[in-house]
Amino acid sequence: MKKFGSVLLTLALAGSVLAGCGQNAQQAPTASAGDQANNAAQAPAEQEEKTEELSGEVLIAGSSTVYPITIIAAEKFMEENPGVNVSVASTGTGGGFKKWQVGETDINNASSKIKDSVIEEAKKHGIEPLELTVAYDALTVVVNKENDFVDSMTVEELKKIWEPNSTVKLWSDVREGWPKEEIKLYGPGTDSGTFEYFTEQIVGEAKSSRTDYTPSEDDNVLVQGVAGDKYSLGYFGYAYYAENSDKLKAVPIVNPETKEAVMPSDEAIENGTYKPLGREIWIYPSKQALKKPQVAAFVKFYMENAAEYAKEAGYTPLPAEKYDVERKELEEALKALQ
Repeated sequence: MKKFGSVLLTLALAGSVLAGCGQNAQQAPTASAGDQANNAAQAPAEQEEKTEELSGEVLIAGSSTVYPITIIAAEKFMEENPGVNVSVASTGTGGGFKKWQVGETDINNASSKIKDSVIEEAKKHGIEPLELTVAYDALTVVVNKENDFVDSMTVEELKKIWEPNSTVKLWSDVREGWPKEEIKLYGPGTDSGTFEYFTEQIVGEAKSSRTDYTPSEDDNVLVQGVAGDKYSLGYFGYAYYAENSDKLKAVPIVNPETKEAVMPSDEAIENGTYKPLGREIWIYPSKQALKKPQVAAFVKFYMENAAEYAKEAGYTPLPAEKYDVERKELEEALKALQ
C-alpha cells in the first residue's frame, strides 16, 4: 500500500514537471493531490497492523499429561504473537478445574472428562465449558529397566496391587514365581485425571486406590522414582514413557477381550487394541474466555496445529476428520459469542 502511494506521488510530480513548461499554476495542486493519495494509502495499512496485533494473557492450568502438547502450542503461538503471554501450569486435571471453574484461568488441560459437579459450580460463576479433544493417550504401566521378570500384566493383577487396602507387599504376592522383593509404587496424585482414569479402569471406581505409594502431580518425579529402584512399578501418560524409554520398561497389558498382551503404541492406541488404558485427552476453554481476542486466537491456533504438536510431544494424533469436527465446533462457538 505504501509503495502504491509512492508511485502516485512520483507520477504526480512527474506530471507537474511537464506541466511546469507552460502551466506552472497547476504544479502545487498536483503535488498536494499526490500527498493526499499517499496519506490515504498509508492510513488503512497502519490501522490494519494495529487491528491484527494481539496482546494480553492466556492463563492455562490442569493435566500434566496434556501439558507437553499445550506448552508446545504456547511457545509456537508466542513466537508469532510476541505481545501475548501464554502461561501454562501443571496442576493436575482436578486442581486445574478448581481454578478454571471460578474464572481464575482461561483454559484447563484435562486427561479425564469434565464432571457434572464442575459444570454446575462453574455456572455459578458464569463459566461455561467448550470441550475440545486434542489427541489420544495411553496410560503406561512401567517398571525399572533392570526388571527382567515382568513380561506382561493383567487388569486383575493391577487391581490386586492398587485397590484400597491391598495386601500386596512383594512381587511374589502378585504372581507365583516373581521375586520376594518389596514393590515400590509410584503414581499420580489424587487431583490428577490420570489417577482418576486409571483407578476407574483398573480398580473399577474412580479415585479408589491404596494410599501407601509415592504420589506426584509431576510425571517427571514419577519417572525418576521408577528409574531409581529396581523393584519399582508406576504409571503415567505414554509421552513420558516414550521420552524416557532408555531408562524405563513399559509393561504390556493383557487385553480383557482378546487375552493378548499389548504394548502401548500409536497403532494400538488408534485401533483400540490397547485396552483398557487407551483414552482421549482434552482442553477446556471457557466460552467467556473465548470472548478475549488473544484467547480465541490461541485456541484456533492450537486446534489448527494439534496433530503436529501431539506427535511432537509423543502422543497419537486424532484422525484428520476428527480434528475437522473439533475445529468446526470451535468455529460455531466463536460465532455464537460474537
